[in-house]
Amino acid sequence: MDKMWAGRFEKALDKQADDFNSSIHFDKKMYKEDIKGSIEHALMLSSVGIITKEEYLQIADGLNSILDDLNSGALAFDENAEDIHMFNEAELTKRIGDTGKKLHTARSRNDQVALDLRLYMRNQTNDIIALLKELIKVTRDKAEENQNAIMPGYTHLQRAQPVTFAHHLLAYCMMLMRDVTRLEDALTRMNYSPLGSCALAGTTYPTDRDMVAKNLGFDGVCMNSIDGVSDRDYCIELESAFSTIMMHLSRFSEEIILWSSWEFKFVELDDSYTTGSSIMPQKKNPDMAELVRGKTGRVYGDLMATLTMLKGIPLAYNKDMQEDKEAIFDATETVIKCLGVFIPMIKTMTPIKENMYQAAGKGFINATDLADYLTKKGMPFRSAYKIVGTIVGECIKKNITLDQMTLEEYKAHSEIFENDLYGEISLETCVAKRISKGSTGYASVKEQLEYVTEFLK
Repeated sequence: MDKMWAGRFEKALDKQADDFNSSIHFDKKMYKEDIKGSIEHALMLSSVGIITKEEYLQIADGLNSILDDLNSGALAFDENAEDIHMFNEAELTKRIGDTGKKLHTARSRNDQVALDLRLYMRNQTNDIIALLKELIKVTRDKAEENQNAIMPGYTHLQRAQPVTFAHHLLAYCMMLMRDVTRLEDALTRMNYSPLGSCALAGTTYPTDRDMVAKNLGFDGVCMNSIDGVSDRDYCIELESAFSTIMMHLSRFSEEIILWSSWEFKFVELDDSYTTGSSIMPQKKNPDMAELVRGKTGRVYGDLMATLTMLKGIPLAYNKDMQEDKEAIFDATETVIKCLGVFIPMIKTMTPIKENMYQAAGKGFINATDLADYLTKKGMPFRSAYKIVGTIVGECIKKNITLDQMTLEEYKAHSEIFENDLYGEISLETCVAKRISKGSTGYASVKEQLEYVTEFLK
């Protein structure tokens, strides 16, 4: 295929250099956005009199026929084309003749690719937001089903205080809700059209950039043409948000991996989202969760690749910026795939409440409540803390739990202790009396469930 920029050159591009320079094998993903942007550009050219209405209709019909053929598979991408923009323009000219050559009036590939990428990433980001909301709903529903399931809460991976499984799951809902708002914020900043910036300096034609921006669903136009073609902040923002999403999924995965092990056995994963061993017949491996955890580093790498690519290039467009697409496409696809498997994995996960409860009964996770018991009877907290620490040490030596100590043994440490202490340190009481906003208490968990439900509306 002849290069549309070949007029100034006396020699053809070296084949190896041509392959190295080409981006059609990955930027063809944007063929729909490229055609959509081109049709709106042609409509604008017609509206301001740069081309005739008949020429616009011919261009639009030609581009729509290319779109139909690409969608149906009747037309294959020419891998010898330099990029998706050149492929579509060359195919259009092949179909409608010289009128197709008028399409590129008052634009450059620099603003064309900037437009295509914004359109493509806007669509993909909205898809990811929808998937995040579905995961939030599934996690919220699982929490609602397990409001009374008591488990040990952890700090430093040591049993700390009793919480409900619902409260633990709702923590992930809060993280995922922030992920949604981060993406929405990024969309707000990226939703401006660069088309009309041309190569970098704008155009001498009387174009109507605002018309194109409005028709393509943008909130306005990039106000500086140099920035319009060189800005990839939105890629950085999205990859950063994607990295945070993956970090949250990775933390969730790590807990699922722990919870599904025989050492914990708090949950049972559905067979559809686990694998076996080639040699150990008893194994049921949480491979989907492990893969999500592993792919997190891949998305981090995409972010670092884009940051590094952009950090040293001068304004405006440089060929280095071709490297933005493989990174952002990979990050996007990875997040979509991970969310796609994570949602049904959580939906089909079965909590094993009795194991959670048994684990919560060990590790002295009601020790803080015992200290609070003394404090509420007038003892300074630090004094209560020290007494309870001593009692825990004594229990460890005797291999008993706090509720197995006799009242006489308690009174040896303080006369404040009465028989009502046993009710105060029961797991159910420890959870129920957590009344502060956002706590693991039953009323608070209901409020959190309503908060998530309202967010999803």
